[in-house]
Amino acid sequence: MPFLQLTIDLGARKPEPYEEALFALGALSVTLLDAADDPVLEPAPGAMPLWPTVVVSAVFPADADIAGVRTALGATPGLDPLLIAEKSHLEAVADRAWEREWLKDFRPMRFGRRLWVCPGGQRPSADPRPPGEGSAPASADDGTTDAPVLVELDPGLAFGTGTHATTALCLEWLDSGAGSWLADAAGVIDYGCGSGILAIAALKLGARHAVAMDIDPQALLATRENAVRNHVADRLQVTDERDCGGTVADVLIANILAGPLVELAPALAQRVRPAGRIALCGLLLEQADAVTAAYRPWFDIDLTGAREDWGLLTGRRRD
Repeated sequence: MPFLQLTIDLGARKPEPYEEALFALGALSVTLLDAADDPVLEPAPGAMPLWPTVVVSAVFPADADIAGVRTALGATPGLDPLLIAEKSHLEAVADRAWEREWLKDFRPMRFGRRLWVCPGGQRPSADPRPPGEGSAPASADDGTTDAPVLVELDPGLAFGTGTHATTALCLEWLDSGAGSWLADAAGVIDYGCGSGILAIAALKLGARHAVAMDIDPQALLATRENAVRNHVADRLQVTDERDCGGTVADVLIANILAGPLVELAPALAQRVRPAGRIALCGLLLEQADAVTAAYRPWFDIDLTGAREDWGLLTGRRRD
């Protein structure tokens, strides 16, 4: 059965009143979309980020009175009738398996030598594209091929599928520790875990136990589901406690924004044991010096990775 889709370009206006009004007028679903291709970055734990400019898209039954919906929207207190008249667009859309539609452009991606992130039902191909773009497993110097380590994950409501540069940098760093320092890690903390991708990858690459911390209930739910899906739930503790239950880990990863990283420096330092490793991401290259300075009292830490405009800081805790 076809549907009618009404989209409204809200610009920088708050979308919540429009979203509520559309549901009240019979919308089957309401989706918020980026109006200007602005990236939403890894948020601080619990943050609910939106783009600077937003398009709201509402789906109605095929027999809905869209003219009446537009009139009612224009008369709703707090909404802009001129915007609705000039910035709304109607189109018919065919019925599809919408819950799988967004997966068509999400394919297996490789990070580093062995680590792959794969959507459900897909596995690495022989496509020789570079790491992070679905490439084939790398070959060792002796001509052998490393066995791939697979993390199965679909994009969802919680941040973190490997498609953003900051997540990719963290995954590549974890892969670099496989078979060496990560295999010796009794515990890993993924601080601001989102989908849990970093904690799950660490476990699959050799860590014995991990703690995934976030204060967003959706992130905690997604992390638990992804842990079960990847058969690591028995080794992953999921928590909303900011001190991670008092855990002191061998490895801590925090892929959040520069501001929270600076504010959390003393607290995160307490979560890493002497000689333990830390990886900080979610910061722009121009912010690297400020974040580095915040962690220097406890860590020997430097900028060790960059992608696009993003940087990765890694270091070790001093005794």
